[in-house]
Formats: sequence, structure tokens, C-alpha cells
Amino acid sequence: MGTGSPGADGAATAGRRRAALSGALALALLLAATAAARADEPPREPLERLPTGELSVESGGHSHRYKVWIAATEARRNQGLMYVPSLPAARGMLFLFETPQVTSFWMKNTLIPLDLLFIAPDGRIIRIAENAVPKSLATIDSMGVVLGVLEVAGGTAGKLGFKAGDRVRYPAFGNH
Repeated sequence: MGTGSPGADGAATAGRRRAALSGALALALLLAATAAARADEPPREPLERLPTGELSVESGGHSHRYKVWIAATEARRNQGLMYVPSLPAARGMLFLFETPQVTSFWMKNTLIPLDLLFIAPDGRIIRIAENAVPKSLATIDSMGVVLGVLEVAGGTAGKLGFKAGDRVRYPAFGNH
């Protein structure tokens, strides 16, 4: 039977306990930070619960029809197409504002490239931001006063020849 320091075996055991406690503490902090980050994000509304509508983009003598989800509330505009893994060619999301305004978007938590068509109160497209980069925090500005923004699959505007001055036909723009 001995007295005094625990010796080499005791020190190794104490070291393993400290390492295990440090690892457990790090995991707990990581889980808490993840939960706090998610708490800052409002719950997502399934797209199938959003109102829908139909609109057309008139460009180069052609009318291109889209079935769109309508994002006309702040919560729906904030959610947008975040976490959507794909977007069919004839689908999109129409963001509508209560009053005409200068606005900006970003692609945080958006998984797919999108084309953003910024629409003046009369339905005229004033700017197109093509192939917005998924997950980017860079701001995409309207560069003018708009009443709506149409998001379609990335590459659509170039493929169909959409340009500033083309028209979006939808009742909110008074031209349907």
C-alpha cells in the first residue's frame, strides 16, 4: 500500500478524463450554437401551401407562360426559394410588394442558380440578374423602383432572350 502521488497510471487516467470532458463540452457548445442559429430562422412554409398564379413574360414576339408561387407577405418573401433542390422550366416564384420600392435579394440558403427579373409597377422588366450564384451572400439590387421580382431557373433569361423592356403580364401590374 502506498501513499503520495498517484503515479504514471493515475496521471494518464486523469488526462483521459480531462480530454473526454473537453470533447463533451465542445460538442455541447456546437449543438447549442446550431440550435441558436436555427432559432433565428423562421419556420419554413411548404411551397405547396403558398398561393399560386399564372403569368406570362412577353419577349421577342413570344409569350412565355409560368405557373408561379406567390410571395406577397414578408415571411414568404424572406423564405423565397430557399432549400428548393430544383425548379422546373415553367415554374417560378413571384415576389410582390405592397408598394413600389427599390429592393435587393441574396441567395443565402438557395441551392440552385436563379434568374431574377425585376419588374416595374407597369409590368416592364427593368433589370435581369442572370444565374445568381447559389448560397451567395452578395446583394442583387433592383437598380430601380419595382413592384415585383420573378425568379425562374438559372439560364432561362439567356435561353429565351429576355431583356430589360420586356413585359410581365399579371393582374398586380394592371396589364393582364
